[in-house]
Amino acid sequence: MVVETRFIEVQSGPDIDIIDITGMVSEEVKKSSASSGIVTVFVSGSTASVTTTEFEPNLNSDLKDAIERLVPSDIRYKHKETWGDDNGKSHVRASLFKPELTIPFKDRELLLGTWQQIVLIDFDVPARTRRIVLQIMGE
Repeated sequence: MVVETRFIEVQSGPDIDIIDITGMVSEEVKKSSASSGIVTVFVSGSTASVTTTEFEPNLNSDLKDAIERLVPSDIRYKHKETWGDDNGKSHVRASLFKPELTIPFKDRELLLGTWQQIVLIDFDVPARTRRIVLQIMGE
C-alpha cells in the first residue's frame, strides 16, 4: 500500500470562479508510484469546494445561476457581524458543496466519465491562490 501526499495551487477569480483541475490531478496521479487506487482531492479553506461537472461555458453559467438562486448574494448574512466581512454567502455555499472528492484510478488513469471533469469552485469575494491537497492511496 502506497500513500502519497501532493499539493497543487491555482489562482482563482472572485465570487464563484469555476476552474477545471482535472489535468493537474491526472498529472499527479501519473507521477505517483501507485498504479491503481484512489485519489482524494481536498481544498484547504472554508470558502471553496471541489466537485465534478462537465466543464463547459454554458453549464458553468447555469451552475453559477443555480448557486445564486440557492444562496443569494443580495440578502443579509449574520457572519458579517462577527468579522465585518461580506463573505457569509461564500461560507454557506462551500458548506453545501463540500471540500473533498474521491476518485478511483487504474493504470494511473482517473476513472472519470466521458464528460466529467474535476473542478474547484471558489465562492469567496476576493481573488486568491488556492492550495489543493491530493492524497493518493493505492498499490
